[in-house]
Amino acid sequence: MTLKFSLAQAAPETVDSPCIIVGLYEDRVLTSAAARLDEATGGGIKRLVASGDITGKAGSTTLLFNLSGVTAARVLVVGLGDSKKFDAAAFHRAANESARALKGLPVASATSWLTEVDVPGRDAAWKLRTAALAADLQAYRYTATFKPKDNARAVHLESIAFAGDGQDRALVEADAIAGGVRFARELGNLPPNICNPAWIAAQAKTFADAHDGVSCEVLERDDMQALGMGSLLGVAQGSANPPKLAVLQWNGAGNGVKPYALVGKGITFDTGGISIKPSAGMEEMKFDMCGAAGVLGAFVAAVELRLPINLVCVVAAVENMPDGNSYRPSDVLTSMSGLTIEVLNTDAEGRLILCDALTYVQKFEPQVIIDAATLTGACVVALGKHASGLMTKDDELADQLLAAGNATHDRAWRLPLWDDYQGQLDSGFADVANIGGKYAGAITAGCFLARFTNGYRWAHLDVAGTAWDEGRKGLATGRPVPLLVQYLIDRSA
Repeated sequence: MTLKFSLAQAAPETVDSPCIIVGLYEDRVLTSAAARLDEATGGGIKRLVASGDITGKAGSTTLLFNLSGVTAARVLVVGLGDSKKFDAAAFHRAANESARALKGLPVASATSWLTEVDVPGRDAAWKLRTAALAADLQAYRYTATFKPKDNARAVHLESIAFAGDGQDRALVEADAIAGGVRFARELGNLPPNICNPAWIAAQAKTFADAHDGVSCEVLERDDMQALGMGSLLGVAQGSANPPKLAVLQWNGAGNGVKPYALVGKGITFDTGGISIKPSAGMEEMKFDMCGAAGVLGAFVAAVELRLPINLVCVVAAVENMPDGNSYRPSDVLTSMSGLTIEVLNTDAEGRLILCDALTYVQKFEPQVIIDAATLTGACVVALGKHASGLMTKDDELADQLLAAGNATHDRAWRLPLWDDYQGQLDSGFADVANIGGKYAGAITAGCFLARFTNGYRWAHLDVAGTAWDEGRKGLATGRPVPLLVQYLIDRSA
């Protein structure tokens, strides 16, 4: 369940809340709300600062109880760092750390005055949305496959209010984006014996049935065979779970307006196929459908916002398994576009399902195509866990996506997509090989996809490093939902 967001009406010293949140800079400068609390307590906050009990170190949190003169039961003081260096990234960190601290408290509601803090270059709406999304991100709990516990803590954060008059639209946008992020996270976190291709298609159909103006078509194996999707079907042929191609449409701009198109890689589990992966860490390959989850989450948010655009979302959902019927290294597949592909590695399967999905979506004559995929480990090596890889030959589109990522702190970094790299994909037995060798693996994967998007404005987001947190307890993050939704909001404006 998404957190409920609202605007705070009372003053920080008089609001009746289980917990209120205020900021403190590292040079002991109090924010406006913290100064009001200090006055109400007769200098109590400054005394705690002077004694060292509260620090303004960036990201630090200190919980105070039952302050005299303050109505709220708890005050959470969040460190903002150096006031002279305070920026959007510092604000984002403070919002996240305060939300992380809230998650551990037995409170159902809270009120934050972080949104009153001045952030250079950012307006009130940005601050409210950023704080709200951080709160919802941290409050998320995955419970779908746990046995209910009788002694589980009954109280969890359900609502949060923020300082900020007249920011109702920002609240609406935050609520919709948070809903899309949660939709994507839940899909990503479910185990692959539940979240298989049929499950993903069912979730798309359920959403469409519940929302006016949304249509959903699910293509089955026979449909894809009739269309000539030999590349996608080659990957799918080793699995007992049949592939699905889910196609969602939102007609918010009316007939005759070319849509924006989102395409997602939905490998619900990736063993690597015959080129099987090492066993260590293979359980994380349930997250290989997070590109699909991300574009579905962005579609959900766009519909909830009823954006005045036309939007198509195509999700290729497939399981990549080793089997007597699996495709093999050295197989040659014929894609829907007609291009033949030599398979050099069956673990480079994401691009093989995406190329057919990218060809299929062109039937809608989209004005822009954006795909999202957990495509390459090479992108994780290049950019780590902080930035998604962005590849496009369209400078304007690149700038728009980068700006959307910076605005939502769902950041991307542009990698080159020069034709110089295309030679690495040359094959002696087909039009193109599915891998380009050991160097520039993320880029050659993008170059492969580029061969199937000629004549269209297209961008590729490699979210292999950003779509989930590593480790046995790592969760899906919901990225790149915020980036994609911000991009669509900007276009609708």
